[in-house]
Amino acid sequence: MVSIHCVNKKGSRIVKYRENSVSDLFRVGILLSLIFPFSMRAAVQFDNTRVIFPAKEREVSIRLINKGNEPGLMQAWVDKGNLDIQPDNADAPFLVMPPIFRLDPKEAKSVRIIFAGEKLPQDRESLYWLNFLEVPAIPKENGVDFIQFALRSRFKLFYRPIGLPGNPSEAIKQVRWSIIEKDAGRYALKGENPTPYHITYRWLKLSYSGKDYDIDAGMINPFTQREYTLGEIAVEGGDGKLRYRGVSDYGISSEQQVVVQKVSMNRASP
Repeated sequence: MVSIHCVNKKGSRIVKYRENSVSDLFRVGILLSLIFPFSMRAAVQFDNTRVIFPAKEREVSIRLINKGNEPGLMQAWVDKGNLDIQPDNADAPFLVMPPIFRLDPKEAKSVRIIFAGEKLPQDRESLYWLNFLEVPAIPKENGVDFIQFALRSRFKLFYRPIGLPGNPSEAIKQVRWSIIEKDAGRYALKGENPTPYHITYRWLKLSYSGKDYDIDAGMINPFTQREYTLGEIAVEGGDGKLRYRGVSDYGISSEQQVVVQKVSMNRASP
């Protein structure tokens, strides 16, 4: 999510825009650039794309560094997945310390994430979202209108209870895949996750009956299943092949392949 603040030379805000779609944001940015000169800075970089919080730990940390040439103001908080939740009413059982801080050019800083205590499921991971709002410094030029971007980065935070069975790095291999008939010749790819871990995919590609299907990626929650619509497909032939790229605890992805069961002519339950 990105918030755009258009500020005039007196410092008053005249435009505020927030959009989750990158394409929409790009179009708005081009439109505003015809009116005001601006620059968009994504200067802060992070050492990981996700955070694992082992239940045995009191706190964990994430490191960030300002690669830019200007200072920035950072604000951090954790939420349960609602994009509209603001730091003041964030409802996750985690504290981020410090919650607001300045990050100078080339400065690196570790931010602590502390579990505040709450009864969470002990048979599976719980998912939360770590947010960082980056507000760049106001330009030094006087008498010039400008647009200021505040960039919000969101990272998955997994609370992992003690003693969960299996190896999280091997959990992705336990997902069971099949093609099911939905209705009247329309089919879906079904993934069943029997593990207590969240399984994340960068992309999925199915090869079946001589045709390839690019499938939306995403995540399958613990002990749940997810269906990906295929539409009308030819059902002749044997088993299919599914290639995918999963994401590990460290944000690293690797390509793998698995056999998909033959189409079941039993229609999926509603």
